[in-house]
Amino acid sequence: MAIYTKTGDQGETSLANGKRVPKTDTRLEAYGTVDELNSLIGWLRSSMSAQEPAEQLGWIQNKLFNLGASLSEAPGEWITEEDVRRLEQWIDAMQSVLPAQKAFLLPYGSECVTRCHICRTVCRRAERRMTAVDGVDAMELKWINRLSDYLFVQARYIGYMGEEKEEKWQK
Repeated sequence: MAIYTKTGDQGETSLANGKRVPKTDTRLEAYGTVDELNSLIGWLRSSMSAQEPAEQLGWIQNKLFNLGASLSEAPGEWITEEDVRRLEQWIDAMQSVLPAQKAFLLPYGSECVTRCHICRTVCRRAERRMTAVDGVDAMELKWINRLSDYLFVQARYIGYMGEEKEEKWQK
């Protein structure tokens, strides 16, 4: 089977439900950004030295594929309240060892910390793109919002565990 279908050569593509839409459609912008985030999470995951965060990121990558399927209008329940709770539990566990944050922090640190921040900013963009899609699932918006929180806390946690100094924003 060839990778190319030639069906997108005129600037249109098909959603999972078969509907043809222009490649500039807000729905495609949303799931394209989710796909970009998934690739960046893979890049982040490749730099993880600890097994547990890498496994968490693998779970997140699968959920991002689910989110992309939903945004492509494939039928099914793709993101659940339990998925949101899982992210919150991971966030809480990391925050339980971190010092309180008392200032805005620059997105800076080791390569792994910086990758977390890049993923976080793309995640925020995916969330913005998703809010432009008519009928987007509220649970999916909640999950993507929590994911950006997870990535921020993950950046702080990795830096803290590596004894990196956080750099505060200077007015």
